[in-house]
Amino acid sequence: MKIQFCGAAQEVTGSAHLIQLDSGFTMLLDCGLYQGYADHMEHFNTKWYFKPSELDCVVLSHAHIDHSGRLPKLVKDGFKGDIYTTHATRSLCAIMLLDSAKIHERDAEYYNKRQRKKGSKKRVDPLYTKDDVAQTMELYSGHAYNRWFRIHEQVEVMFRDAGHILGSANVTLRIYENGKTIHFGFSGDIGRPNRPILRDPQPMPEVDYLICESTYGDREHTGGSTELDEFLKVIRHTCVEKKGRLLIPAFSIGRTQEIVYMLDQLETAGRLPHIPVYVDSPLAVNATTIFGAHPECFDNELNEYLLIDDNPFGFNALTYVKKVDVSKELNDSTEPCIIISSSGMMNAGRVKHHLFHSIEDAKNTILIVGYCAPGTPGGKLRAGDEEIRLFGNNKKVGAEVRIMDSFSAHADRLEILDFVKNQRGRTKKIFLVHGTLDRQEKLKESLMTFGFEEVEIPKLAQVYEL
Repeated sequence: MKIQFCGAAQEVTGSAHLIQLDSGFTMLLDCGLYQGYADHMEHFNTKWYFKPSELDCVVLSHAHIDHSGRLPKLVKDGFKGDIYTTHATRSLCAIMLLDSAKIHERDAEYYNKRQRKKGSKKRVDPLYTKDDVAQTMELYSGHAYNRWFRIHEQVEVMFRDAGHILGSANVTLRIYENGKTIHFGFSGDIGRPNRPILRDPQPMPEVDYLICESTYGDREHTGGSTELDEFLKVIRHTCVEKKGRLLIPAFSIGRTQEIVYMLDQLETAGRLPHIPVYVDSPLAVNATTIFGAHPECFDNELNEYLLIDDNPFGFNALTYVKKVDVSKELNDSTEPCIIISSSGMMNAGRVKHHLFHSIEDAKNTILIVGYCAPGTPGGKLRAGDEEIRLFGNNKKVGAEVRIMDSFSAHADRLEILDFVKNQRGRTKKIFLVHGTLDRQEKLKESLMTFGFEEVEIPKLAQVYEL
């Protein structure tokens, strides 16, 4: 049995891990898009370390594009197997991959138009199209949590709730090979306990080998017990005291719904100032509908809240924006308001336009509530850059920049250690993925101090024999 790390190796995005049994059966854990600007990753999204037509199946942990975003490219290049995931992940992928295809088509069209104007014959094709997405969705096979199901005569799979986004799962493989039973684990993205909407992460069964994420493996998030009060302070400071606009770049899936739910709670309690709130992301609007269709993923707190408010993602001051014209009108408006818009890294989507029109005004606040890859506008703001480039213009950072990592949907160092504590004494080797090298090295130290003897940090394309 071999494993090759085909993505998210010493990187945070592009999750893809290939497992090949001695019998020749091959499966891919995730098939994510790389989202970043590192020179050595320039061609990652267009190439493979295996032949897609020879791959038997994909096991998908969740719908985030850095885990699912290359599936249509995989299908376009010859893959015809099954894609196993949870029911909610299948629902989210139907809209997320379509949105991704539109972005790739639009980017290719823009590039080709510029080349024509220059008199150049250079042309590019989109990574994949909406038609590729339609073919991809036909291959999905949805499954419930906490039930073993067979994908091959030698392999059974079980999903447990990872508590990261709607439908997210950690993956346990029960592999029968050469007269032995091997338990292989993939953490996916580990969520955090006591977060709104979703259940807490469920521990995995004991496994022999474990692939574990390490996004925040070197730090502890700030406590979430006062998060709602801190969030309210930022709202009051920006929209009431400064009479400015609060711009919240947020991923369309998970983070947006969590923020809306918190605003709904504040409004229900009579604590939210009387200001308009806009969710300006068509994808987030559609995703919120899907959230409502999958209550099996909700935690007890939200189920109890539904008894007093049957719509936790909507209140009188909230407007969901779909039309481009309405989004443009928000840029011209000077009224105090809250704008929640994607993408969370501010490198694409409508939020980039809002950032362009808001960033130089000291009355405004940009509230960063999630991970931003280095090199993206969000990454530069997190790093404290005083000037960033948007749409070909250099813009001074005059707006206040606030960071609340307590919103993070990724487990921190202590939460990762808590998640894997039941593996001590059983797991022979842990492979760290989905993290930058500096953070992985810190987490490796913590894991070895915690009692794990073998912790590996794979390089991209590295192969291990188990």
